[in-house]
Amino acid sequence: QVQLVESGGGLVQAGGSLRLSCAASRTIFGIRAKGWYRQAPGKQRELVARFVSSGNTNYAENYADSVKGRFTISNDNAKNTIYLQMNNLKPEDTAVYYCNTATRVMDYWGQGTQVTVSS
Repeated sequence: QVQLVESGGGLVQAGGSLRLSCAASRTIFGIRAKGWYRQAPGKQRELVARFVSSGNTNYAENYADSVKGRFTISNDNAKNTIYLQMNNLKPEDTAVYYCNTATRVMDYWGQGTQVTVSS
């Protein structure tokens, strides 16, 4: 069973930065997409940023419009880890952030990490 473990959340003032990490317990094969989602209180879970397979070992990056230019997703295959660098954070970025890895047959989720941005 694969486990995804997030870290790096916390409390930060508006304009500040955080870097989230998500480590997989083992290599996952056949990945179709991997990335970050978030869920704010009373709202549905939404995509933040992800890599989507475009064939072979190539991945395209997708970002939610609300984070473009502020957040950057990155990947370290050797460590089975993805990252989310979040700059110029805003109070509306406050949410629980989840990492996700999807294959054709499985959808893996982390336990979530809380990000709180104070104004």
